[in-house]
Amino acid sequence: MKVSDHILERLRQWDVEQVFAYPGDGINGLLAAWGRAGDKPQFVQTRHEEMAAFAAVGHAKFSGRTGVCAATSGPGAIHLLNGLYDAKLDHVPVVAIVGQTDRSAMGGSYQQEVDLLSLYKDVASAYCAMVTVPEQLPNVLDRAMRIAATSRTVTAVIVPADVQELEYRPPAHAFKMVPSSLGVGRYAPVPSDGDLVRCAEILNAGEKVAVLVGQGARYARPEVEQLAETLGAGVAKALLGKDVLPDTLPYVTGAIGLLGTRASYELMRDCDTLLVIGSSFPYTQFLPEFGRARAVQIDVDPSMVGLRYPFELNVVGDAAETLRRLLPLLDRKEDRSWRETVEENTARWWEVMERRAAVTADPLNPEQVVHTLDALLPENAMIAADSGSAANWYARHLRMRGTMRGSLSGTLASMGPGVPYLIGAKFAHPDRPAVAIVGDGAMQMNGLAELITVAKYYQQWSDPRLIIAVLNNQDLNQVTWEMRAMQGAPQFEPSQSLPDVRYANFAVQLGLYGTRVEDPAEVEPVWRQALASDRPYVIDFRTDPAVPPIPPHASPAQITAAASAVVHGDSDRGAMLKQGFKAKIQEFLPGIGKE
Repeated sequence: MKVSDHILERLRQWDVEQVFAYPGDGINGLLAAWGRAGDKPQFVQTRHEEMAAFAAVGHAKFSGRTGVCAATSGPGAIHLLNGLYDAKLDHVPVVAIVGQTDRSAMGGSYQQEVDLLSLYKDVASAYCAMVTVPEQLPNVLDRAMRIAATSRTVTAVIVPADVQELEYRPPAHAFKMVPSSLGVGRYAPVPSDGDLVRCAEILNAGEKVAVLVGQGARYARPEVEQLAETLGAGVAKALLGKDVLPDTLPYVTGAIGLLGTRASYELMRDCDTLLVIGSSFPYTQFLPEFGRARAVQIDVDPSMVGLRYPFELNVVGDAAETLRRLLPLLDRKEDRSWRETVEENTARWWEVMERRAAVTADPLNPEQVVHTLDALLPENAMIAADSGSAANWYARHLRMRGTMRGSLSGTLASMGPGVPYLIGAKFAHPDRPAVAIVGDGAMQMNGLAELITVAKYYQQWSDPRLIIAVLNNQDLNQVTWEMRAMQGAPQFEPSQSLPDVRYANFAVQLGLYGTRVEDPAEVEPVWRQALASDRPYVIDFRTDPAVPPIPPHASPAQITAAASAVVHGDSDRGAMLKQGFKAKIQEFLPGIGKE
């Protein structure tokens, strides 16, 4: 057995079923081993190493297991970085296995020689090691897998090409040998009794309790629901925690922040007590004003508590186990007036979303596109959104229910992970339908090439449905509107304008289905057709770039700046907008006030 054979055997022992990768001569030894191993674990070939890393992130996010990706030395290892940073910043376990030039060439400025230990020092700061002799395995790989899983982060294993070809020798029972073993014991840290008592005292004293949940509360749904019912609280969700609670619960106000709902904004503005569970939501300005609310944070990671807000108490512990111990200490609040207010605000918000989706646009309103999907989604759907204005509509219009799962690039906010996320998700759950909502910028950057990957593998999935909805407005829309709202600047067309691409036609060329939609009456029928399809489906929705993804709590000054920039700066749409922009903005932003 060679070192490369042992790497794959050890991955199988760790129950790794897929490795998302792209080949190169720096991992030729591993590729040969894959051939000898009968492609187990499966080598999933993406079009680009960055997409391999994103697919590994998607696999980890939607499966709860550790994602694994691999790449060759030099440029291949470099290409992995963006996807790996996405995993690190969103606290997702991913292991990268990368090749390196032969040991005899190191330090000689050899072809494709890059100092990978230095390059990966930050992204894999928790653990990065180079294997230089066979006896280092299995310890290095075991530690990489174990640290990634327990610390929810990125680790890296670098294997020079010549080492891959060496005969494997296990570590001996000898001096300076490091033996190893498989597996990670299950554990759930819990806080001290004193912290639980203090937490309960703060929550029991509050009259208007708000809860903010993030992805760290995903496995504590019953406990969060019971806590909200006991305290009469409203619950907002950080974007990475969108699937923690169903939006069908009347007190769940939806997303928070720039892409969030007005109901969540009002929840944070008016509460007197805040409980944050499993979230490191970074935007302090969307949390209660300092001094107006007492606040408690619960998080499993001691390095992530106390970061975002002047919390009165930081509780370190697993969300579910901590809440189970906390719930018996809480008093049920008999006065439900606060809860009633939260529910009224939330119901009004969904009415606003329905009205916004009904506003006419040229040719399609992107809010209509996503709002229409909301009612049609299967309750076991997996949903990914890309960065950009598409993330706004995902955050505001899609209501999670059943066992739905959803994610996006939360902290890095990278363009391009929407499609590869779902490729990874489909390998984790081949029996579940998947939908990606992406902008045309993200589709041109990464999605088009990954359609080839989808076409290559979809027949392996028991449920072949993977729908890619492209919001094609020929504009890098989020940045365009940020420039208008924040700087009062008109669209800078050399940077923002995108060429029109026939995305659906390309899908058809690959043997997939595809349709371009420009008529509002066709939106619902095409969604139904795609959801009933026997293969992946690309829908090219021609959407209006003039529909503003301005937050529902934007200030009048921001709206005025945006309106001024559009009316006076966008030459090709200026005439139409001068006639109708004021009425249009009022339709899209109801409830904001006469200003």
